[in-house]
Amino acid sequence: MNAPTTRRLTVAQALVEFLAHQYTERDGRRHRLINACWGIFGHGNVAGIGQALLESGDALPYLQGRNEQAMVHAAVGYARQRDRLGAQAVTTSIGPGATNLVTGAALATVNRLPVLLLPGDVFATRPADPVLQQLEVPFAGDVSVNDALRPVSRYFDRVTRPEALIPAALQAMRVLADPVDTGAVTLALPQDVQAEAYDWPAEFFADRVWRVPRPAPDADALAEAVRVLRGARRPLVVAGGGVHHSEAEDALCAFADATGIPVASTQAGKGALRHDHPADVGGIGHTGTATADALAREADVVLGVGTRYTDFTTASSTLFAAPGVRFVNLNIASFDAHKLGALSLVADARAGLEALTEELSGARVDAEYEAAYREAKAGWERRVDAAYGAADPSARPSQTQVLGALDAVVDDTDVIINAAGSLPGDLHKLWRSRSRRQYHLEYGYSCMGYEIPAAIGVRLAAPDRPVWALVGDGTYLMNPTELVTAVQEGIHINVVLVQNHGYASIGGLSGATGGERFGTDYRFRAADGTYTGAPLPVDLAANAASLGMQVLRAATVGELRAALAEARGANRPTCVYVETETADTVPGAPEAQAWWDVPVAETATRPAAVAAREAYDRQAAGRRRHL
Repeated sequence: MNAPTTRRLTVAQALVEFLAHQYTERDGRRHRLINACWGIFGHGNVAGIGQALLESGDALPYLQGRNEQAMVHAAVGYARQRDRLGAQAVTTSIGPGATNLVTGAALATVNRLPVLLLPGDVFATRPADPVLQQLEVPFAGDVSVNDALRPVSRYFDRVTRPEALIPAALQAMRVLADPVDTGAVTLALPQDVQAEAYDWPAEFFADRVWRVPRPAPDADALAEAVRVLRGARRPLVVAGGGVHHSEAEDALCAFADATGIPVASTQAGKGALRHDHPADVGGIGHTGTATADALAREADVVLGVGTRYTDFTTASSTLFAAPGVRFVNLNIASFDAHKLGALSLVADARAGLEALTEELSGARVDAEYEAAYREAKAGWERRVDAAYGAADPSARPSQTQVLGALDAVVDDTDVIINAAGSLPGDLHKLWRSRSRRQYHLEYGYSCMGYEIPAAIGVRLAAPDRPVWALVGDGTYLMNPTELVTAVQEGIHINVVLVQNHGYASIGGLSGATGGERFGTDYRFRAADGTYTGAPLPVDLAANAASLGMQVLRAATVGELRAALAEARGANRPTCVYVETETADTVPGAPEAQAWWDVPVAETATRPAAVAAREAYDRQAAGRRRHL
């Protein structure tokens, strides 16, 4: 008997089954492309995608979230931990459920991490117009709130007919699996179309493998890059997130071992070398180490590997200061490879590093240069020790001492997650990364509220690894609700909740730019509009406990060390709550080592703003365009 050539399913049922049969493959290893679907149901997806997920059983597991933006963050955390070879879907109702996806979609696309968004949409057939939550646009009948997702999606389509799902779904998978074009992918699904039945070709549901290539560098471009690197006296590598996405850490290590070229890292690239590798000089740029930034200022050749060269990395175009500095950019994306007037080497990071190592055989940096940066690295490590501090166990810890206590607890298997506030700067400068996926900083979009849901996604991707979400009080208040998801699903994440009574990072920036920390403290407002010194009587630890977390309160350095150790050994979602000194007074705690361009008012009456503008003009004078 011949197999049936068609299957009659609704659009939602067909999409769910299609997703269950999609795979990526790289280096001969196959991975499930869409591993689960997060969802919050309402009108627009409850009777379509919701019914299809229920009917599918384990074919496409369902994960229940509490906030649409947070569901995207969880999916992004999952995808990053899986080196972009696996992803998750997110479904929402129409209206606010759909628009709540926009921030998460922007984060995914900015960071080039795959996530599939399946928002419900208004009726395609328009039996009633408008329906609940419909945006009416007088000049365009085919616009809905989902169109807000267009600029933050790498691919967008609205499936208004059943048969249109076939090309749309295939294009969606192509983009999700593409190492250059990946990001948020949106398939807007009108609620009536989701429920409509259609006779689908059986081939639509066959296993489909999307191969992720490792393109090699062009021979002529490689030869030119080798010539430039051989002629360098003070070369420097800048390792970006592409090193991790390509699983190129071993290739980078082999390159550094062979050439002796020092390796600095962006926020996304940190951990590309272990912290104790002789060539690892730490983070680079505004939040970087003094060692890496000093090398960058004097470098004559910079080899960027998988980096986008954001303003934090380049210190707003003031960092790479040598008059004749040249850039060689190894990047799988041509768009990034050509930045800073570079000699572009368009290739997979691992393939490109392996080719460079082979072609540079016998070439090594001058011994004096190598000895100098290693000495500077050792000096910086002493500053890290001072910042972590051998504090009185009965004292209240500073934020850097919180990191020191955590550093003493973790091993190679732990994952540290952060995104916003003052912690990213401290982590980039101070954290000692022990493994390739330990350091998980979302600093492309630096989105407050990312940490807790991302920790859930990472734990789902790596269930055997201890996962820590480092969260300041400002970030916690933005988005704590996925703690309930962790409790409900028994997903053991650890949350380190740091209470410093305000927006520490933006408060510092406000002070430096003449804003006098206006609007950045969590304090009582007096009758004259000023803020008093009394902190608000807010108990965030009690809030976390009310959401089902096991909460360990730590008032001192000694209690913090014990609480972190207990949390790591726990078998349920746990929060360590610690109130820190509002000012980091630990000797040796490092300030920013390079500039960041935040424009200051050209005219002002308050002295703080006038002085800040004078300082701004001095720093801005060092900007340059690398052509």
